[in-house]
Amino acid sequence: MFCSNCGEKLPENAYFCFKCGVITSHGVEAGAAYPWRWDKEVQKALSTAAQEVEKAFNNLRENINQSIKRETVSCPQCGEKNQPDSTFCHNCGKKLN
Repeated sequence: MFCSNCGEKLPENAYFCFKCGVITSHGVEAGAAYPWRWDKEVQKALSTAAQEVEKAFNNLRENINQSIKRETVSCPQCGEKNQPDSTFCHNCGKKLN
């Protein structure tokens, strides 16, 4: 018998692969309870969380860099400088282009 996951040669009575831990067909037939692999599950969860945190920080960094690079918008009516995302002038209320 060989492991369906890693190909390791296994004893005919093996319920689980001793190399990768996958349950064998013999184990399934016998109703063997698959043990929860705490170390691998926690490691996987932490790895996924780390990737998500890194992605969030990269997005935040990009947003900050974009907002820093934006130039102010001058009002065509009064000449007041407004924040880049302004729709109306904060000084005279004129709609900005």
